Amino acid sequence: MDRVQSAPFRDAPCAFCEIVAGTRPVSIVAEDRHTMTVVDLRQFHPGHVLVIPRMHVRDIRAANDATMAAVAIATARAARGVDRAFPSDGLSIWHSAGAGANQEVPHLHVHIHPRRFGDQLL
Repeated sequence: MDRVQSAPFRDAPCAFCEIVAGTRPVSIVAEDRHTMTVVDLRQFHPGHVLVIPRMHVRDIRAANDATMAAVAIATARAARGVDRAFPSDGLSIWHSAGAGANQEVPHLHVHIHPRRFGDQLL
């Protein structure tokens, strides 16, 4: 059973909601009706991008199936593009859900990160 999507935060602005609204500058890699893929501001290796749903939802646990399907499709497309454009030894793709998993922005987002052998990123 799908959970109900969460509403935008009332107590603090959401950086990703601001990106979706166009009020925070960002480099957009790709976008569709449901998602945006943007360049992560903290680049350990060039090519690190984030996939975010346009609708505010805290994390994977609160997302409905349609939102997660859109995020998964955008993630796969972005991963193929990053793999073609940025030489690497592989890709790490991850989503941290909640403070206990070190989720820094409480808006669902998936990291796509080119990796190099021995980079000790994670």
